Amino acid sequence: MQSIRNNSLQPISISNWRWAYFLDETIKAFSIFQPRPYPIDNDFLIRESFFGSSSNPKKVILETWGLKTEKIRQARCACLQAGEITSVMNLVISPLNNYDLPFFGADFVTLPTGHLIALDLQPALKDDINHTQHVWNKLKPIHAHWQSKLPLGGDIPSDARQYFSPAFLWSKIPLGEEGDKLISQIIKPAFDEYLNYFLDLLGDAKIISKERSLKLLNGQKQYMRYRAKKDPARGMLRGYFGEQWTESYINNILFDLK
Repeated sequence: MQSIRNNSLQPISISNWRWAYFLDETIKAFSIFQPRPYPIDNDFLIRESFFGSSSNPKKVILETWGLKTEKIRQARCACLQAGEITSVMNLVISPLNNYDLPFFGADFVTLPTGHLIALDLQPALKDDINHTQHVWNKLKPIHAHWQSKLPLGGDIPSDARQYFSPAFLWSKIPLGEEGDKLISQIIKPAFDEYLNYFLDLLGDAKIISKERSLKLLNGQKQYMRYRAKKDPARGMLRGYFGEQWTESYINNILFDLK
């Protein structure tokens, strides 16, 4: 029976979801900022389907958590579990454009071939040193420390590079005991350090000028349009939930800043 969630702030209910620690830490971290539910239609708060053979169907469940605060337009997390095959956490924290802040992004995906780990404070205006330099000066050493302990994830497509910082933590790690150890000993503390630094920036952020905020808004919209167009989960979501629902979810929930 499908669980009932009445708003996006209510805890997700996916049992044995691999990435639960990371969302739990995010929820705890934002508790001091007087969070409010981000408006998400009931059809997207929780969605279930089945895949595999008719004789041995496997359940896939996707739940969406979200909030907003005084300085955050939208923090949302797409949480998916498809049997033992796939587990996904796609977390994006989008600041209001009247604060000169980066996005926070964490995309952790378990596939039959391994775990994909992506973690970053992503710029809205990569070529604007007033937006980036103070962030990167402190984030680069954090990145260097943790990336040195992980295998690299491979090349980043050229059209995507403008949406990542030089402190983009990107790795492909194996399944099994080795991968579990890396998640526990490296990914968890790395995530905590990135998130805590973002929260420090959030706490210190002051309202900027209207002219500056409009420039930030244009950069944020460009980022969202790119993410919606290139979302690598599109094919998987279409397979589980159908094209119409998937396109609405990607464009109206995950990357909804038009």
